[in-house]
Amino acid sequence: MLERLNSESLSQLPKDVELPGYDRSRVTPGIVHLGLGAFHRAHQAVVTDMAMAASGDLSWGILGVSLRSPATRDALTPQDGLYTLALRDAGDDGQPTEQLRMVGSVLRIMVAEEDPNAVLERIAYPQTRIVSLTITEKGYSHEPSTGYLRWDDPDILHDLEHPERPRSAIGILTYGLALRRERSLPPLTLLSCDNLHANGDTLCNLVLAFALRLDVTLAAWIDKNCTFPNSMVDRIVPGTLDEDRARISARLGFEDAWPVVGEPYLNWVIEDKFAAGRPAWDLPGGATFVRNAAPYERLKLRMVNAPHSGLAYLGAMLGMRTASEAAQDPALRRYAEDLMRLEIAPTLRGIPESGLEEYRRRFMARVSNPALSQRLQQIAMDGSQKVPQRLLGAIRDRLRRGDDCARLVLAVAAWLHYLRGHDERGDAYVVQDPLADALARLLSRADVAAAAAAPSQAAQRRAVVLAGFKPVFGDLGRKQAFVQALAVQLERLRELGVRGALAELEREQA
Repeated sequence: MLERLNSESLSQLPKDVELPGYDRSRVTPGIVHLGLGAFHRAHQAVVTDMAMAASGDLSWGILGVSLRSPATRDALTPQDGLYTLALRDAGDDGQPTEQLRMVGSVLRIMVAEEDPNAVLERIAYPQTRIVSLTITEKGYSHEPSTGYLRWDDPDILHDLEHPERPRSAIGILTYGLALRRERSLPPLTLLSCDNLHANGDTLCNLVLAFALRLDVTLAAWIDKNCTFPNSMVDRIVPGTLDEDRARISARLGFEDAWPVVGEPYLNWVIEDKFAAGRPAWDLPGGATFVRNAAPYERLKLRMVNAPHSGLAYLGAMLGMRTASEAAQDPALRRYAEDLMRLEIAPTLRGIPESGLEEYRRRFMARVSNPALSQRLQQIAMDGSQKVPQRLLGAIRDRLRRGDDCARLVLAVAAWLHYLRGHDERGDAYVVQDPLADALARLLSRADVAAAAAAPSQAAQRRAVVLAGFKPVFGDLGRKQAFVQALAVQLERLRELGVRGALAELEREQA
């Protein structure tokens, strides 16, 4: 049995493993991060690790917070916060290549559910200057179609009644900021790194809405002093598999209980408005600081996340397991490329066509990477939170100009079809979504409406009910052109299956 990885192991690791380029014993915490999952550890934590090594400023160590699960804390605490990042790609011969890097920027991990007051204290810690988040779309307790805080969210209701034990990210942030203000401490930066439209502005609005319920002067203090930069993040990070743990531990000669796996590509764009300084994230290979992140966010949500979701739902319905399998299927690949080239790219005005073409080629190469086993079910989860951000904005833009959006609508229809909980082979899966129960009731109502209608009107009645689900579709359900297009694509998926629906789409567009 291998010994467990820890600080003393660093000097004994193989020479081809890249080590932290600084003395970890001198690092002090400056960042509190909510949501210490695989993506943060393969993205922001790595760039922070690189920044401390490049700049010598060791005041930016990370205190990680898991909101619910103790799994990451239990895995990394015996390792002194150390873990391995494995960057995987395919070599010139098509065989997987892997580069290992030991990441040392995470100093400690806490579990908010076990001791929320300790998390509030860390936000109110004098040396804390940034609180960052990767809590996924569903972690913001908001309605995806509007961006407004959901006052009926159970965690928000709990946090209003129990300020000493907040459960939601919004509650934790607001009460932590209240503590800083009460102690006359300087303001800080709250940095969302999730795939949300205008993620910093959205976070700001949610925190201010919650703060207004508590104390209008607190809301005014936050609004005046704290900053909420918008950002865009990009790196494909599959969930870590047992085979990854075994392979990486064997190479290290020490057991790493929770390494992370990612692609070599990394992109991070941040608006440069920080209330109390920032790490040297803008080193080569790190972040890009801009005045306005909106064009970068829009490009990424539409030219990466949208086709990613489309491939996930269609591929999952065909019984495929990984993104690379879906991207290498000829029909699915043609669909994704046409979706980006013909329907999404024209909505991204102001970006040169050559730049969009390069972005498209790069995405297809990335998602086809055979060295990464990114599960389609991982991409498909939480669709009620993702679809509005990734697909519906582009659909609205095209409808506004009277342009065809059949491929975009097919991706939406594929999500609704996926919600049935079984693929075309009859294999069942669990639909993971914060609105899963409401969506199951929605599907039942749609089936009842279709059964009660005349056969020629059944597809339309089903689409009317589904598109009327306001938490996802908002006012789009009242757009006749969208409802009609959705009815067509849903009926094709039901009657012809995925391949038949794709064939009909190609025939129509020929």
